[in-house]
This record gives sequence, structure tokens and C-alpha cells, in this order.
Amino acid sequence: MSELILELSKLSDLERTTEELSTQVKSVTGKDHYAETADDLIKLQLKNTKLKHRLSIIRQSIAYEAKSAMEVTESFSITEHLENVFARAISLAFPEYGNIPVIIAPVNSASAKYGDYQCNNAMGLAKKMKEMGVNRTPRDIANELQKCCPLSPIINKLEVGGAGFVNVYLSKDYAAQSLKNILRHGIKPPRVLKRRVLVDFSSPNIAKQMHVGHLRSTIIGESVCRLLEFLQHDVIRINHLGDWGTQFGMLIAHLEDRFPDFLNKSPPIGDLQSFYKESKKRFDTEEEFKKRAYNRVVSLQSGEPNSRKAWQLICDVSRQEFQAIYDRLDVTLRERGESFYQSRMLSVVDFLRNKNMLEHDEGRQIMWPNEDRSGIPLTIVKSDGGFTYDTSDMAAIRHRIEEEHCTWIIYVVDSGQSTHFNTIFKAAERCCILNPTAHRVHHVQFGVVLGEDGKKFKTRSGDTVKLSDLLNEGMKRSLEQLRSRGRDEILTAQELFEAQEAVAYGCIKYSDLCHNRISDYVFSFDKMLDDRGNTAVYLLYTYTRICSIARNLGDDFCYLLKVLDTVEIVLNHEKEWKLAKTLLKMHDIMIKCSKDLFLHFLCEFCYEVCTVFTEFYDSCYCIKKNKDGEIIEVNRSRVLMCEATAAVLRQCFYILGLKPVSKL
Repeated sequence: MSELILELSKLSDLERTTEELSTQVKSVTGKDHYAETADDLIKLQLKNTKLKHRLSIIRQSIAYEAKSAMEVTESFSITEHLENVFARAISLAFPEYGNIPVIIAPVNSASAKYGDYQCNNAMGLAKKMKEMGVNRTPRDIANELQKCCPLSPIINKLEVGGAGFVNVYLSKDYAAQSLKNILRHGIKPPRVLKRRVLVDFSSPNIAKQMHVGHLRSTIIGESVCRLLEFLQHDVIRINHLGDWGTQFGMLIAHLEDRFPDFLNKSPPIGDLQSFYKESKKRFDTEEEFKKRAYNRVVSLQSGEPNSRKAWQLICDVSRQEFQAIYDRLDVTLRERGESFYQSRMLSVVDFLRNKNMLEHDEGRQIMWPNEDRSGIPLTIVKSDGGFTYDTSDMAAIRHRIEEEHCTWIIYVVDSGQSTHFNTIFKAAERCCILNPTAHRVHHVQFGVVLGEDGKKFKTRSGDTVKLSDLLNEGMKRSLEQLRSRGRDEILTAQELFEAQEAVAYGCIKYSDLCHNRISDYVFSFDKMLDDRGNTAVYLLYTYTRICSIARNLGDDFCYLLKVLDTVEIVLNHEKEWKLAKTLLKMHDIMIKCSKDLFLHFLCEFCYEVCTVFTEFYDSCYCIKKNKDGEIIEVNRSRVLMCEATAAVLRQCFYILGLKPVSKL
């Protein structure tokens, strides 16, 4: 919009120059000079005529942009709206600086006297002006910005404070109407540029049980998908299974020995982990078996039917075990293992060879990620002619861009793989698979899970913790806690089981997501199950308390739309106003989370909502009862605020993978 305003200014100057030249022509008496000036005028008038049409279009565009900037909808970000408001103010007050980024910051709730949001551009503008030889104080600049701000339905007033802050006070009428819109129409996502996104996460290996090392990728990946789906991106969820490679030769050979009739009768492989260990021991100690295992790798890769059948049986057993975990965690994935890319690996090798990107190195064929041969080279073809993870990842990124037509690819993989992915991204860019102006690739990295001793999380015997055992322990601990509170005497068997699952799986997920994902975090059931502080248990208990308020009113709030038609939300009490403003930050938080895919910001927001709601509930009665427990007075406006709080929490809980229950 600032560019339009600058162009409008230039065109207006041109029109003024034309008028001045026309006046000069009329006042000139010398014939020769008249002819020369008139000729200039004709040329200028012709140019001006062409530009007048452009001037009209620009004015219409500015009017439309101004209207759009001030538009308030249900899918609305307060920060982005204020950025539009102050972008227009800067363009009008100081056109030459119309393209600088607008700085909007929320004000800490403890400093409410300074407004709800601040525009902090005045100091930066003063510095830029000083560099150009213009001396203006930040406070003078802030006053100019205040004068040039367009009217906005969300702004009650603007004040200049301090050294040059423009303090923004939100409108209570706007806030009240927004909360009613949430209850009437549901929570609409903020408007963002829609993309086709592929999220690669979880990715266990066939024939191995999922362990605690898969926990973070699975939980973070699922929540990233839910967030992006809420924002209405087109999301593809991919489980890049390790279902190919040398280890399958030994598994197939061992299957042939243990279950010779596997082609006719499905083998009872109950414990695939033990089966894998048995085959690995034979591979390491029996030379004849090792030779036969290598032969089975060749036969599998060449498509020999019996080897393919054995491979499929082994994969199916693993899939069932994986799916049991995904069902418990409420995770949805589309399987696409390494085997999917076999033909595409051949294709990508030819592609790179034709581009002269491959070099021979001690029998290998390698590719440098940078033209200057810096960095770590990728091994595209091994000395024995086989492929590597580098090959499959290059084939995968090519498939995802060229065949899936994705413009944003997200890899949810631990931080230890950051060098590998940076190399893959650079190599893909070098060979023109990846266009950084059209595609975004994003390694969503995370730290490791630690035990309470600060070391890598393992069992007492030093083994890796199985994910199924971890979930079982969570169910056991959550039931113990519920029983210690006497909930088993109050809840039905079904309600108790639902509460047990909500607490067990919710606390495991939330404990992961509430930390900055790049950091390591300590896994502690005692801390997770604490009902104080920023924990899933505290959030779930707060939610059930909110649900109980409307439940106590019986039929009155069963038909919420009728209540909305007759009751206005009033925000007179400071705690009512504080809660309303907190709830309306949700869209800003969603956008903030989506930029770099840090979910802990959403966790912090949920915790803030719950703590602010508690302040509201403690200070503002919703229902008054007499000594006999009979309801004598209901503040229906505040009950509506409780319902709006529950709606916001439900949406946030869904993205974080928490299952709210009405009784806990």
C-alpha cells in the first residue's frame, strides 16, 4: 500500500507541473519561445492523459487497500490488523519511509495503563531521519503517527506515551462481539497464504519396536499437522518407514529357517524384536547364513516373488504394532517407506549424472552440495552399486516437489540430523530440484528425552524404553492419581477410563510440547501429573471446572444460540476485560506458532488462558446459590464468557493432541 501512495504522490506532482506549464504558455508573448514551450506542453499533456487513467486505478486501489486494512472479520489477527493500521499511518505521515516494517507489541497485562498494544516505530524512524539530516524527536513522530491513523473498529483510543510509544487501547464493544462470534460461528482460522505442505514425521524402522526416540517426532509432527490443517493448508502426512535395506536379507533368511511353510501359512511372529535379535546374532556368527542373507537382499531387490512375500509378511507384523501405538496417541499417517523410492532412486541418479553433478571417489559416486566443493559430499552410489540414505532423501525431495507439487516440506527429525538435512537442501537447490523462491524446506529439529538423572532416558537395565511400555506406565500412574482423589467413586467406569486416557496421554504429549523443542527435556511422570503449574493436568482440570458451570444451569444453556440472541456480553469488571483480551490473542498465537513451528507458544497461551480464567472466576461470580445450594442468581454474560473460554481451550487442546473431558 505504501508503494501505491508514493506513486500517487509522484503522479499528483506531474499533474501539478502540467498545470503550471500550461499557465506559462498562456502568459508568454514571444512567438518562438511560445512554440517551443507549447511543444513541450503537448508532449507533457499526452503523457499526462495516459497517466490519468493509471492515477484513477491507483486511487481506487488505495481506497480498496484502506478498506481491507480496516476490515474486521471472524478470521482475524489483532497484531496483523494493527500492523495494517500503522503501515497506513506511516505511509501518510512519512511517505518516504512507507516500506519499513511495522513494530507492534502486546503490552504486559500488569501495565494496562499503557494500553493493550504499542506501536514502537517512532524511535527507529527518528534514527533513520537523523541519518538523512532531519532532526525529529520520537515523540513528535509518534504524535504524527497518531494523527494519521485511520479509524478502526477494534481501537477505542490511541495515546502517545513515554519516549515515543503509540499506545493502543482496544474496544470493549469489538471484544464482546468477537466472543459472541466465537460462540455463534465457532473459531475461524486466521487468514494466511495457503500452501501444499508435506510433513515427514515419526518414521520408525520395520522389525524394530517403536521406542522413546520416536516419541518426540510423532508427537511434534502430529501437532504441526493439526496446526497447519487448522490454518487450512493442504497437508500431506508422511511416515517415511525404514522398510528397505541389508537387514531384510537376514530377516528373510531367518524366516525361511524358522517357518519353512510361510508361503502357505502366516508365520506366528509374536515378538518381532526377538526375531530381529535372533537373525542378527546368526548374521554375526554364522558365515553360511550371512552369505545366504546377502543373496536374499539381491533377490528382494530384483523382485523375486518368495523374497517379496517374506518381506511383506515381516512389514505387516510391524505395521500392526506401529498402528496400535498411533491409535493410542490419536496419530494419523500415510505410510511411504524407503521401498517406495526404489525406482525413483534410479531416476535421480540418472538425473544427477546428466547434470554432471556426480564425481567418482574411491569407487563411490558422490555429489558436493556446493559448487566450490565445500561441505560434506553426499554418497549417491556406493562402491558396490547400492544406494544410501542420501540417495533416497534426494529421490524423496524430488518426488515431493515435482510429483506431489508441494511448496513446503517439513522434516520432523532430531537435531542430530541437522547437518544431513542442510546438505540435502543445498544439494537439491544446486541441481535445481529445489527453488528457494518457490519452495520452503524446513527441518523441525528437536532435542533428546532425558531421564530424571539428566542422562539419556533408558530403562534401569540400560535398554531403550519401549513406547508401548511408556504409555502403559502413563495409564497406570494416571489411574493411581484419579483414585487417590476419589474420582473412581464419583465417575462411571466409562468416565473414569476416559479421564485416565486423557490424563495419561495428555500429560506425555504436553510435557513434550510445552518445552522449546530444540532443547532436551527431562521425562518425569511426577512433574507431568502435577495439577499445579503449566501441566496438562492443570489445563484439563480447569476445562472441566468451566464445563461444570454451564452443566449446573441445566437446560438454560443447552440452546446456546437462543441465549446469544437475548444476552449481551458485558466487560465492566477488570477481570472480565482481562479474560476477553487474553482469549482474543489466540489468532496471533496461531500465526506465531506457524512461522517457525514452535508449539510451546501455544502451550504458554493455554496456561495463560487458564490462569486468567481462574482470576476471573475467583473475582466474578457466575452463579449465586443460597445456603440450601439452590441457584438464586445467574450472571449470563459471565457464563457466556466461560463458554467462550472453553471453546478456545478445546481448539488449542485439539492442536496439542489433548482430549478434553467434561468430568475429571
